[in-house]
Amino acid sequence: MPKGQPSVVPDDGLTTRQRRNRPLVVVHTGVGKGKSTAAFGLALRAWNQGWPIGVFQFVKSAKWKVGEERALRVLGDSGEGGTVAWHKMGEGWSWVQRDAQMDNEEKAREGWEQVKRDLAAETYRLYVLDEFAYPMHWGWVDTDEVVSVLRDRPGTQHVVITGRNAPEELVGLADLVTDMSKVKHPMDVGQKGQRGIEW
Repeated sequence: MPKGQPSVVPDDGLTTRQRRNRPLVVVHTGVGKGKSTAAFGLALRAWNQGWPIGVFQFVKSAKWKVGEERALRVLGDSGEGGTVAWHKMGEGWSWVQRDAQMDNEEKAREGWEQVKRDLAAETYRLYVLDEFAYPMHWGWVDTDEVVSVLRDRPGTQHVVITGRNAPEELVGLADLVTDMSKVKHPMDVGQKGQRGIEW
């Protein structure tokens, strides 16, 4: 890995500063654990820079209490860094099919409409679209529209999208893509998720 030096400098007419401060689309995908955790780590960095942060949790239940939400809400209310707004859409786990699927589809679409409004208004500097790859993969939200909106978003808004099966079109647009692979997982030997590790 180069020490802060790009291996290629494109001939795009931008200054080093302009290129360095370009807003990014980041995708965390793959079957391994840690996609959302990495996105919330970026949110901590954004909070420290004083950026307003919008977290949109797609499909995961609004009843599910994750540690990152509490921590980021406390930090956002502290008055020391950036603000944090947290939005939850969905009725159940993203990887479990439930009777509430139609409700999940509707809430995912509503969530995407809100993201579009916020991007147009430049509401946040960092958007965490947690588990958003699923609504695209399942056809609940149109991937081509997502790519178009993200490509044409105004200002200096960074967007991080998590979830398995990120569509190829989204991966093609993204500036940074990490595929989390699984080598081992406690669930492989029958251990369920635990407090402080999964939530």
